[in-house]
Amino acid sequence: MLPDNLGEIPVAAAIEAAEPGAVLGGGLALGESNLEVRADKLVAVCLFLKNSEQFTRLADLTAVDWQPREPRFEVIYHLHSLDKNQRLRIKCRLPEAAAEVDSVTSVWRSANWHEREVFDLLGIVFRDHPSLRRIMLPEDWEGHPLRKDYPVHGNRYSYKDE
Repeated sequence: MLPDNLGEIPVAAAIEAAEPGAVLGGGLALGESNLEVRADKLVAVCLFLKNSEQFTRLADLTAVDWQPREPRFEVIYHLHSLDKNQRLRIKCRLPEAAAEVDSVTSVWRSANWHEREVFDLLGIVFRDHPSLRRIMLPEDWEGHPLRKDYPVHGNRYSYKDE
């Protein structure tokens, strides 16, 4: 059932009709719709948004570490409908113990590098990603630098040559 405060967002009602129970919350901020969706319904919601609601462009994909809050992680998808000139923000919350969500590369190919960046810097796993590996840091790098518990002083590499 769609939360009461989402009645003024037509796309929320459309998602609820197509994928009942997928929308957990949301609202309007600065003229843009924000929706929180269940992680297990993410790909179905994204397919619906692309095919039925004309959100053909994945403008950005990022994530936030809310430690010590649980669920710890929030994966955020910024969508754009060129036909309707609308923007939509989709969020999925993930617990620390299971920081995994299905990849949306089957919906938008541009998600490939965005998901790799989130994996590299925050350690969130995107299931069924075609080539999930580090994109910014060396393959042998330990840890994920954008996590709140990552050490801020020093790293495992030394600067003896300087």
